[in-house]
Amino acid sequence: MLHVQTIMAGCQFPLRTLQVREGANHFRLLQKCYFPRSPPGYRLFASNSVEGSKAVLVTGCDSGFGFSLAKHLHSKGFTVFAGCMLKDKGDGGVKDLDNMNCSRMKTIQLNVVMEEEVDKCVEIIQDHKKGLWGLVNNAGISTFGEVEFTSMKTYKEVAEVNLWGTVRVTKACLPLIRRAKGRVVNVSSMLGRMANPARSPYCITKFGVEAFSDCLRYEMHSLGVKVSVVEPGNFIAATSLYSPEKIKAIADKMWEELPEVVKNDYGRKYFDEKIARMNTYCNSGSTDISQVINDITHALTSPTPYTRYHPMDYYWWLRMQIMTHMPGAISDQIYIH
Repeated sequence: MLHVQTIMAGCQFPLRTLQVREGANHFRLLQKCYFPRSPPGYRLFASNSVEGSKAVLVTGCDSGFGFSLAKHLHSKGFTVFAGCMLKDKGDGGVKDLDNMNCSRMKTIQLNVVMEEEVDKCVEIIQDHKKGLWGLVNNAGISTFGEVEFTSMKTYKEVAEVNLWGTVRVTKACLPLIRRAKGRVVNVSSMLGRMANPARSPYCITKFGVEAFSDCLRYEMHSLGVKVSVVEPGNFIAATSLYSPEKIKAIADKMWEELPEVVKNDYGRKYFDEKIARMNTYCNSGSTDISQVINDITHALTSPTPYTRYHPMDYYWWLRMQIMTHMPGAISDQIYIH
Protein backbone atom coordinates (compact mmCIF):
# COMPACT_ATOMS: atom_id res chain seq x y z
CA MET A 1 0.00 0.00 0.00
CA LEU A 2 1.23 3.48 -0.84
CA HIS A 3 -0.38 6.36 0.99
CA VAL A 4 -0.09 9.39 -1.29
CA GLN A 5 -0.32 12.86 0.19
CA THR A 6 -0.10 16.31 -1.30
CA ILE A 7 0.95 19.59 0.25
CA MET A 8 -0.96 22.69 -0.79
CA ALA A 9 -0.40 26.15 0.60
CA GLY A 10 1.76 24.78 3.39
CA CYS A 11 -0.84 22.26 4.63
CA GLN A 12 -1.01 18.50 4.18
CA PHE A 13 -4.18 17.01 2.73
CA PRO A 14 -4.33 13.21 2.56
CA LEU A 15 -5.66 11.89 -0.73
CA ARG A 16 -7.36 8.58 -1.41
CA THR A 17 -5.17 5.60 -0.61
CA LEU A 18 -3.98 4.02 -3.84
CA GLN A 19 -3.63 0.26 -4.30
CA VAL A 20 -0.27 0.04 -6.07
CA ARG A 21 2.89 -2.00 -5.93
CA GLU A 22 5.58 -0.54 -3.71
CA GLY A 23 8.17 -0.83 -6.46
CA ALA A 24 6.20 0.79 -9.27
CA ASN A 25 8.58 3.22 -10.95
CA HIS A 26 5.91 5.65 -12.04
CA PHE A 27 4.91 6.28 -8.42
CA ARG A 28 8.43 7.18 -7.37
CA LEU A 29 7.80 10.48 -9.09
CA LEU A 30 5.01 11.18 -6.59
CA GLN A 31 7.47 10.69 -3.75
CA LYS A 32 9.90 13.14 -5.38
CA CYS A 33 7.11 15.69 -5.64
CA TYR A 34 6.49 15.54 -1.87
CA PHE A 35 7.98 18.85 -0.76
CA PRO A 36 6.79 21.91 1.17
CA ARG A 37 5.08 24.55 -0.92
CA SER A 38 5.08 28.29 -0.41
CA PRO A 39 2.77 29.79 2.23
CA PRO A 40 -0.75 30.79 1.15
CA GLY A 41 -0.77 33.78 -1.17
CA TYR A 42 3.01 33.75 -1.54
CA ARG A 43 4.68 33.70 -4.93
CA LEU A 44 8.28 33.92 -5.98
CA PHE A 45 9.15 36.83 -8.27
CA ALA A 46 12.53 37.79 -9.69
CA SER A 47 14.27 40.80 -8.21
CA ASN A 48 13.84 44.21 -9.82
CA SER A 49 17.54 44.28 -10.68
CA VAL A 50 17.07 41.22 -12.87
CA GLU A 51 13.90 42.57 -14.45
CA GLY A 52 15.61 45.85 -15.32
CA SER A 53 17.97 44.07 -17.67
CA LYS A 54 15.20 42.41 -19.69
CA ALA A 55 12.85 43.38 -22.49
CA VAL A 56 9.27 42.24 -23.06
CA LEU A 57 6.94 42.60 -26.05
CA VAL A 58 3.27 42.99 -25.18
CA THR A 59 0.67 42.98 -27.96
CA GLY A 60 -2.68 44.76 -27.77
CA CYS A 61 -1.57 47.71 -25.63
CA ASP A 62 -4.12 50.21 -26.95
CA SER A 63 -6.42 49.48 -24.01
CA GLY A 64 -7.51 46.88 -21.47
CA PHE A 65 -5.11 44.31 -20.07
CA GLY A 66 -2.32 45.23 -22.48
CA PHE A 67 -2.30 48.93 -21.63
CA SER A 68 -2.27 48.30 -17.88
CA LEU A 69 0.31 45.52 -18.19
CA ALA A 70 2.70 47.70 -20.21
CA LYS A 71 2.68 50.35 -17.48
CA HIS A 72 3.00 47.76 -14.72
CA LEU A 73 5.98 45.99 -16.30
CA HIS A 74 7.63 49.36 -16.90
CA SER A 75 7.24 50.16 -13.20
CA LYS A 76 8.98 46.87 -12.43
CA GLY A 77 12.03 47.91 -14.43
CA PHE A 78 11.41 46.07 -17.69
CA THR A 79 12.06 47.57 -21.09
CA VAL A 80 8.61 47.33 -22.64
CA PHE A 81 7.87 47.13 -26.35
CA ALA A 82 4.17 47.98 -26.42
CA GLY A 83 2.47 46.81 -29.59
CA CYS A 84 -0.38 49.20 -30.43
CA MET A 85 -2.66 48.67 -33.42
CA LEU A 86 -3.70 52.34 -33.39
CA LYS A 87 -0.28 53.94 -32.98
CA ASP A 88 -0.32 55.25 -36.55
CA LYS A 89 -3.62 57.02 -35.77
CA GLY A 90 -2.49 58.33 -32.39
CA ASP A 91 -5.57 56.79 -30.78
CA GLY A 92 -6.08 54.64 -27.72
CA GLY A 93 -3.54 54.26 -24.95
CA VAL A 94 -0.54 54.94 -27.16
CA LYS A 95 -0.64 58.64 -26.26
CA ASP A 96 -0.39 57.93 -22.56
CA LEU A 97 2.42 55.45 -23.07
CA ASP A 98 4.37 57.81 -25.32
CA ASN A 99 3.88 60.66 -22.87
CA MET A 100 5.83 58.72 -20.27
CA ASN A 101 8.93 59.89 -22.20
CA CYS A 102 11.02 56.98 -20.98
CA SER A 103 13.60 55.03 -22.94
CA ARG A 104 12.25 51.82 -21.43
CA MET A 105 8.75 52.35 -22.85
CA LYS A 106 8.67 51.97 -26.61
CA THR A 107 5.37 51.89 -28.49
CA ILE A 108 5.36 50.07 -31.83
CA GLN A 109 2.78 50.05 -34.60
CA LEU A 110 1.57 46.46 -34.50
CA ASN A 111 -1.48 44.87 -36.03
CA VAL A 112 -0.94 41.15 -35.42
CA VAL A 113 -2.87 40.36 -38.60
CA MET A 114 -0.31 42.18 -40.77
CA GLU A 115 2.79 40.10 -41.51
CA GLU A 116 4.83 43.14 -42.49
CA GLU A 117 4.04 44.94 -39.22
CA VAL A 118 5.05 41.87 -37.21
CA ASP A 119 8.34 41.62 -39.11
CA LYS A 120 9.00 45.34 -38.62
CA CYS A 121 8.31 44.99 -34.91
CA VAL A 122 10.93 42.25 -34.59
CA GLU A 123 13.43 44.39 -36.51
CA ILE A 124 12.91 47.25 -34.06
CA ILE A 125 13.49 44.92 -31.13
CA GLN A 126 16.65 43.53 -32.73
CA ASP A 127 17.97 47.04 -33.35
CA HIS A 128 17.60 47.80 -29.68
CA LYS A 129 20.39 45.27 -28.90
CA LYS A 130 18.79 44.11 -25.63
CA GLY A 131 17.36 40.89 -26.94
CA LEU A 132 13.90 39.76 -25.93
CA TRP A 133 13.18 37.98 -22.67
CA GLY A 134 9.39 37.78 -22.80
CA LEU A 135 6.46 37.82 -25.18
CA VAL A 136 2.91 38.42 -24.00
CA ASN A 137 0.34 37.59 -26.69
CA ASN A 138 -2.52 39.70 -25.41
CA ALA A 139 -4.07 41.18 -28.58
CA GLY A 140 -7.55 39.88 -29.20
CA ILE A 141 -11.08 40.72 -30.29
CA SER A 142 -14.42 39.32 -29.26
CA THR A 143 -17.88 38.98 -30.69
CA PHE A 144 -21.01 36.91 -30.16
CA GLY A 145 -23.69 35.13 -32.11
CA GLU A 146 -25.19 31.68 -32.40
CA VAL A 147 -23.70 29.44 -35.07
CA GLU A 148 -26.46 30.05 -37.62
CA PHE A 149 -26.33 33.78 -36.95
CA THR A 150 -22.58 34.09 -37.45
CA SER A 151 -21.09 34.55 -40.91
CA MET A 152 -17.97 32.74 -42.06
CA LYS A 153 -16.39 36.16 -42.51
CA THR A 154 -16.82 36.84 -38.79
CA TYR A 155 -15.38 33.46 -37.83
CA LYS A 156 -12.32 34.16 -39.96
CA GLU A 157 -11.86 37.74 -38.70
CA VAL A 158 -11.84 36.68 -35.05
CA ALA A 159 -9.53 33.73 -35.72
CA GLU A 160 -7.12 35.88 -37.71
CA VAL A 161 -6.49 38.04 -34.64
CA ASN A 162 -6.94 35.73 -31.66
CA LEU A 163 -5.41 32.53 -33.01
CA TRP A 164 -3.33 33.19 -36.10
CA GLY A 165 -2.13 36.50 -34.67
CA THR A 166 -0.82 34.65 -31.62
CA VAL A 167 0.89 32.05 -33.80
CA ARG A 168 2.28 34.69 -36.19
CA VAL A 169 3.86 36.87 -33.49
CA THR A 170 5.18 33.88 -31.55
CA LYS A 171 6.92 32.38 -34.56
CA ALA A 172 8.50 35.73 -35.42
CA CYS A 173 9.81 36.23 -31.87
CA LEU A 174 10.88 32.69 -31.01
CA PRO A 175 14.51 33.00 -32.20
CA LEU A 176 15.02 35.92 -29.81
CA ILE A 177 13.13 34.21 -26.98
CA ARG A 178 15.10 30.97 -27.47
CA ARG A 179 18.45 32.74 -27.26
CA ALA A 180 17.38 34.40 -24.03
CA LYS A 181 15.85 31.18 -22.63
CA GLY A 182 12.91 33.43 -21.89
CA ARG A 183 9.14 33.30 -21.56
CA VAL A 184 6.05 33.15 -23.73
CA VAL A 185 2.77 34.09 -22.05
CA ASN A 186 -0.41 33.61 -24.05
CA VAL A 187 -3.57 35.31 -22.82
CA SER A 188 -6.39 32.87 -23.47
CA SER A 189 -9.70 32.85 -21.60
CA MET A 190 -11.86 30.67 -19.42
CA LEU A 191 -13.77 30.23 -22.70
CA GLY A 192 -10.70 28.46 -24.02
CA ARG A 193 -11.45 25.69 -21.55
CA MET A 194 -15.25 25.62 -21.57
CA ALA A 195 -17.62 26.64 -24.34
CA ASN A 196 -20.69 28.83 -24.04
CA PRO A 197 -23.79 29.36 -26.19
CA ALA A 198 -23.54 32.26 -28.67
CA ARG A 199 -19.77 32.53 -28.23
CA SER A 200 -18.47 30.00 -30.76
CA PRO A 201 -16.49 32.57 -32.85
CA TYR A 202 -14.51 33.48 -29.73
CA CYS A 203 -14.38 30.06 -28.06
CA ILE A 204 -12.87 28.18 -30.97
CA THR A 205 -10.00 30.67 -31.22
CA LYS A 206 -9.21 30.44 -27.51
CA PHE A 207 -9.40 26.64 -27.57
CA GLY A 208 -6.87 26.90 -30.39
CA VAL A 209 -4.60 29.16 -28.32
CA GLU A 210 -4.68 26.59 -25.52
CA ALA A 211 -3.63 23.76 -27.86
CA PHE A 212 -0.95 25.89 -29.51
CA SER A 213 0.44 26.84 -26.10
CA ASP A 214 0.60 23.23 -24.94
CA CYS A 215 2.42 22.11 -28.08
CA LEU A 216 4.85 25.02 -27.80
CA ARG A 217 5.49 24.28 -24.12
CA TYR A 218 6.40 20.67 -24.91
CA GLU A 219 8.76 21.71 -27.70
CA MET A 220 10.46 24.54 -25.81
CA HIS A 221 11.05 22.68 -22.55
CA SER A 222 14.42 21.22 -23.53
CA LEU A 223 15.49 24.63 -24.86
CA GLY A 224 14.92 26.40 -21.55
CA VAL A 225 11.93 28.47 -22.68
CA LYS A 226 8.90 28.44 -20.38
CA VAL A 227 5.39 28.82 -21.81
CA SER A 228 2.37 29.81 -19.72
CA VAL A 229 -1.29 30.41 -20.41
CA VAL A 230 -3.38 32.98 -18.55
CA GLU A 231 -7.12 32.28 -18.62
CA PRO A 232 -9.03 35.34 -17.38
CA GLY A 233 -12.62 35.01 -16.26
CA ASN A 234 -15.30 37.64 -16.78
CA PHE A 235 -13.76 41.13 -16.87
CA ILE A 236 -16.25 42.75 -19.25
CA ALA A 237 -17.00 45.57 -16.80
CA ALA A 238 -13.31 46.35 -16.34
CA THR A 239 -12.32 46.30 -20.00
CA SER A 240 -15.50 47.78 -21.54
CA LEU A 241 -15.45 44.88 -23.97
CA TYR A 242 -19.15 45.34 -24.69
CA SER A 243 -21.49 48.31 -24.52
CA PRO A 244 -25.16 48.59 -25.50
CA GLU A 245 -24.11 50.62 -28.55
CA LYS A 246 -21.55 48.04 -29.66
CA ILE A 247 -23.96 45.16 -29.14
CA LYS A 248 -26.66 46.95 -31.15
CA ALA A 249 -24.24 47.63 -34.01
CA ILE A 250 -23.15 43.98 -34.11
CA ALA A 251 -26.74 42.76 -33.90
CA ASP A 252 -28.04 45.05 -36.65
CA LYS A 253 -25.27 43.96 -39.00
CA MET A 254 -25.79 40.32 -38.09
CA TRP A 255 -29.55 40.41 -38.79
CA GLU A 256 -29.06 42.28 -42.03
CA GLU A 257 -26.64 39.64 -43.34
CA LEU A 258 -28.65 36.59 -42.25
CA PRO A 259 -29.94 34.27 -44.99
CA GLU A 260 -33.71 34.52 -45.43
CA VAL A 261 -34.19 30.88 -44.43
CA VAL A 262 -32.55 31.53 -41.06
CA LYS A 263 -34.58 34.71 -40.50
CA ASN A 264 -37.82 32.88 -41.28
CA ASP A 265 -37.05 29.78 -39.20
CA TYR A 266 -35.96 31.63 -36.04
CA GLY A 267 -37.94 34.82 -36.31
CA ARG A 268 -37.04 38.31 -35.11
CA LYS A 269 -38.45 37.72 -31.62
CA TYR A 270 -36.04 34.87 -30.90
CA PHE A 271 -33.14 36.88 -32.30
CA ASP A 272 -34.00 39.95 -30.19
CA GLU A 273 -34.28 37.82 -27.03
CA LYS A 274 -30.73 36.57 -27.54
CA ILE A 275 -29.43 40.09 -28.12
CA ALA A 276 -31.22 41.29 -24.97
CA ARG A 277 -29.40 38.60 -23.02
CA MET A 278 -26.05 39.84 -24.34
CA ASN A 279 -26.97 43.35 -23.14
CA THR A 280 -27.17 42.06 -19.57
CA TYR A 281 -23.46 41.23 -19.71
CA CYS A 282 -22.27 44.79 -20.40
CA ASN A 283 -21.57 45.63 -16.77
CA SER A 284 -20.93 42.09 -15.56
CA GLY A 285 -17.77 40.62 -14.11
CA SER A 286 -14.93 41.96 -12.03
CA THR A 287 -13.80 45.56 -12.29
CA ASP A 288 -10.37 44.83 -10.81
CA ILE A 289 -7.86 43.49 -13.34
CA SER A 290 -4.93 43.42 -10.90
CA GLN A 291 -5.17 39.64 -10.60
CA VAL A 292 -4.68 39.28 -14.36
CA ILE A 293 -1.75 41.71 -14.35
CA ASN A 294 -0.12 39.98 -11.38
CA ASP A 295 -0.51 36.54 -12.94
CA ILE A 296 1.13 37.64 -16.20
CA THR A 297 3.94 39.29 -14.22
CA HIS A 298 4.48 36.10 -12.25
CA ALA A 299 4.65 34.08 -15.46
CA LEU A 300 7.37 36.43 -16.73
CA THR A 301 9.44 36.72 -13.58
CA SER A 302 9.06 33.65 -11.40
CA PRO A 303 11.83 31.03 -11.44
CA THR A 304 9.02 28.46 -11.59
CA PRO A 305 6.04 29.92 -13.52
CA TYR A 306 2.78 28.00 -13.61
CA THR A 307 1.55 26.24 -16.72
CA ARG A 308 -1.87 27.87 -16.38
CA TYR A 309 -3.20 30.80 -14.40
CA HIS A 310 -6.89 31.29 -13.56
CA PRO A 311 -7.61 34.91 -12.62
CA MET A 312 -11.36 34.66 -12.14
CA ASP A 313 -14.11 34.78 -9.54
CA TYR A 314 -14.72 31.59 -7.62
CA TYR A 315 -18.03 31.03 -9.41
CA TRP A 316 -16.28 30.83 -12.78
CA TRP A 317 -13.41 28.76 -11.41
CA LEU A 318 -15.83 26.18 -10.00
CA ARG A 319 -17.90 26.19 -13.19
CA MET A 320 -14.76 25.58 -15.25
CA GLN A 321 -13.76 22.63 -13.05
CA ILE A 322 -17.21 21.08 -13.35
CA MET A 323 -17.44 21.58 -17.10
CA THR A 324 -13.95 20.23 -17.78
CA HIS A 325 -13.99 17.31 -15.33
CA MET A 326 -17.59 16.12 -14.98
CA PRO A 327 -19.46 14.13 -17.62
CA GLY A 328 -21.01 16.38 -20.22
CA ALA A 329 -24.53 15.21 -19.41
CA ILE A 330 -24.13 16.55 -15.86
CA SER A 331 -22.43 19.87 -16.65
CA ASP A 332 -24.86 20.54 -19.50
CA GLN A 333 -27.79 20.02 -17.14
CA ILE A 334 -26.32 22.37 -14.52
CA TYR A 335 -25.16 25.25 -16.70
CA ILE A 336 -26.72 25.00 -20.15
CA HIS A 337 -30.14 23.36 -20.05
